[in-house]
Amino acid sequence: MNNLSISSHPSVLLRSFGFVAFASLLFSAKPVYAENEQLTKLMQTNNCVACHQIDKRKYGPQFDEIPAKYVNEASAVAKLAAKIKAGGTGVWGEDYMPPQPQVSDANALAMAELILALTPKK
Repeated sequence: MNNLSISSHPSVLLRSFGFVAFASLLFSAKPVYAENEQLTKLMQTNNCVACHQIDKRKYGPQFDEIPAKYVNEASAVAKLAAKIKAGGTGVWGEDYMPPQPQVSDANALAMAELILALTPKK
């Protein structure tokens, strides 16, 4: 009888670990398309598309430029959500973003999270 157990054979352990690591990466990867679809829907619902697009400059910054401005900023989501509602000027040149008080707090937070999750434009 063979007394080798699975845990005593290094190649079985390595293969098992590799499979588990691969599976966890596969299932934990962000569904980028779904997130962009959700962001697009929120942009349309809240009339953001009048001035913004995800990957093209219109009047305000394109959304994939925004994450670079907030790199390593712990309060980035809250700060951006507040800016969505309050509006502002000077961050992206002379363009003025009017206040958007009609945007709910929940939608502002959701949009901020989705915008900051975009791959920063280089």
